Amino acid sequence: MADDIFKALADPTRRKILDELTERNGQTLFEICARLTTKHGLGSSRQAISQHLAVLEAAGLVRTRRQGRYKFHDLTTEPLERIVTRWLRPGAPESTP
Repeated sequence: MADDIFKALADPTRRKILDELTERNGQTLFEICARLTTKHGLGSSRQAISQHLAVLEAAGLVRTRRQGRYKFHDLTTEPLERIVTRWLRPGAPESTP
């Protein structure tokens, strides 16, 4: 599981996506693309951003939910908290997914 998290965090575009979800959680693909373009000057296609979101979701860092025709993306920090617990608080019990 940690390998997936580190792979997901290795890409600068995915880190920017996580930054945007930290600032404003629950965004659609369109909103994420617009924010990446306007704030970070990224000209990635919607398909490319969708693939980045799939990697983040596979790592457990993003969850999706549907409301009507819209798909919203939410940041989940539990995987990062497990890593922090593992190395910064080694005596604390690790939570399992």
